[in-house]
Parts: sequence; structure tokens; C-alpha cells
Amino acid sequence: MAERRRPSLDEHIGERIRRRRVELGLTQEGLARVLGVTYQQIQKYEAGTNRISAVYLHRLAEVLAVPLEWFFEGHGEPPRPGGQGRSARLVRELLRGFDRIGSEEVRQAVAALVRTVAEREARREGGGRTPLESGDRAPT
Repeated sequence: MAERRRPSLDEHIGERIRRRRVELGLTQEGLARVLGVTYQQIQKYEAGTNRISAVYLHRLAEVLAVPLEWFFEGHGEPPRPGGQGRSARLVRELLRGFDRIGSEEVRQAVAALVRTVAEREARREGGGRTPLESGDRAPT
């Protein structure tokens, strides 16, 4: 089996932007509007095709409510089993299903379940507390 190549820093940052945007329920169009760019530019940032200037990276950190260093976390580490392609497909599938849930109460319950499972997985892998357990929850 061929070894997976590590993503470039631009690709890594783009994946982190996409992941956080999806977590917050933002569309590419919505994020583009806030930043004053086109949604095509957001697509290029997320794909790692275009580099992001320091000014836009700083603005993205503010809009996505993350510290600047968050964009760089995990870069240079070996890829996780399953790969990003598989994860991206699963995320899209989950989002499509989540969008079909009409009840806000059910949506909140599903989000809480996912947070709990992710926290337990992080604890199992890292042996420590996660940022979510420390009170650094993303705005809902």
C-alpha cells in the first residue's frame, strides 16, 4: 500500500478552515461575505490552491473564533488512519442528514452526542483533557 503524502501547509490550513466553517454551520458564501471575498476564493483557500495572506488569516481566526495557532496545529504529523478523503465524505454525508433534521432539540442532542464521542476519543488517544472539557466550547 502506498504511503500517503502529507498535505502542504496551505492544504492543511485550508482543511482546518473547512472543518471549522462546517462546525459552525457556515456556508462558503456566508464566510466569503464576512471576509469580503468571493465564495470561489474561499474554495481556493480550502483546497490549498491559493495562499492566505496574514491579514485574511487573522480575520479568519476572528470570524471562526479560533486562535491563530489553531490553523497550524497538527501540521507535519503523520496522517491519521482513514485519510482525509474518507473523512470529508463522511462529513458531507453527516451534514446532509443533519440538515434534514427539522427539530432544533434533536439537532442539539445530535451535536452533544458528537461532542461527547469526540472528547472521549481524544482522551483515549491523548490521555488527557480536551479543549472542549476545559470550557473552550465553540459558539452555538
